Amino acid sequence: MERIVFLDRDSVKADIRRPTFPHEWQDYSATSTAEVTERLKDATIAISNKVPLKAKKLAPLHNLKMIAVCATGTDNVDLEYCRAHKITVSNIRNYAVYAVPEHVFTLILALRRNLPGYHEDVHNGLWQKAEQFCLYTRPILDLHGSALGIVGHGALGKAVAKLGEAFGMRVLVAEHKGATSVRTGRTAFDEMLAESDVITLHCPLTAETQHLIGAPELEKMRRHALLINTARGGLVDEAALAAVLKEGKIGGAGFDVLTTEPPREGNPLLDLCLSNFILTPHVAWASGNAMQIMVDQLIENIEAFVRGTPQNRVV
Repeated sequence: MERIVFLDRDSVKADIRRPTFPHEWQDYSATSTAEVTERLKDATIAISNKVPLKAKKLAPLHNLKMIAVCATGTDNVDLEYCRAHKITVSNIRNYAVYAVPEHVFTLILALRRNLPGYHEDVHNGLWQKAEQFCLYTRPILDLHGSALGIVGHGALGKAVAKLGEAFGMRVLVAEHKGATSVRTGRTAFDEMLAESDVITLHCPLTAETQHLIGAPELEKMRRHALLINTARGGLVDEAALAAVLKEGKIGGAGFDVLTTEPPREGNPLLDLCLSNFILTPHVAWASGNAMQIMVDQLIENIEAFVRGTPQNRVV
């Protein structure tokens, strides 16, 4: 009989049906790194949303056959260890193809139309003292006719592009940074930086994409341009971004991710108090609809593995 342990059940707010095969199921609301090995000591299948599963913690777990990641990113799992020890790792795919793009455009629209700034002005009583019926203290820019630069053209990047086109934006899909040739339908990375009114990131964090956007790239952006990041914090040099925002060198930024989460040790972006910067706590993916799709796929992944036909395998 399979023994399934969900290490951080409270990270997912959705109803989870149980697998159809015989099994034992154990939920833990949350699990610290120190508790991982003990809680998985008899498990054959481990479920983790964000709990790190590294080699040192996995080594004593001789019964473990599968790690079902309840998320798309697998950077919390030691994939090399799992590959060497024949532990199957699966992830969730394309569950937030509506949630994340909607969050992206929530950030874009709020910043292009200066909604945080106008909210601040009303709160501070400026409208109440205005001589005219409207208060126009900050620039407002339409999306129609502007250029949307997209870095990463997977399911999320494509969905964002579709929304951009619906708004009448000209979509520029970036070629890989440093590429020696540009594929049909792509725009050279530096050209995308220079021409885009909005740049949004939808690529994974790897050794190659670490600080994909740093001080040199920020300098190449248009002065009114926005930078949106709902992917991974490490894609951007956050100190460099904080500096250009303070200096007014770009139009603004909307972030849903930071390099270290939660940011208990601080972060340069946490210290910003600017009306052209919005930071949300890694919730772009977290609509109720998306979470239900995610957990339904989670169980499908586990059932497929037990049937002997694994799906969504990473390892």
